[in-house]
Amino acid sequence: MRILFLSILSLLIQACSTSSETHIKQSELLTLLQSEQFPIIIDVRSSREFNAGHIPHAQHIPFWQSFTSDALDNKEKQEKVVLYCEHGPRAGIAKLAYTSAGFKNILYLQGHMTSWRKSGLPMETQ
Repeated sequence: MRILFLSILSLLIQACSTSSETHIKQSELLTLLQSEQFPIIIDVRSSREFNAGHIPHAQHIPFWQSFTSDALDNKEKQEKVVLYCEHGPRAGIAKLAYTSAGFKNILYLQGHMTSWRKSGLPMETQ
């Protein structure tokens, strides 16, 4: 139980950090979106938050559904996956789910949705 708690705590801390090993910069993601070679982008926020505005081409899989969703079953486990929430902690929980599902190349969006919005970068609404 203690190891599980420490693992989850570690993922939450990583999600809120800004390391280049665990995060993709907003400018890098924007370049990928513009080149149409974008990675799998997953918004793990609530439906209300997602509908109010999300990154173009993002799939909505709320963090609490990450462990049970089959939305990524047809994706290659080596594909780049970018997770984001509003600030970071929910993305940390989702990373645990996708790592357990076998995905190897998971990154967080640097600054998450808060920074994306403040930077005036493109958003879609539902």
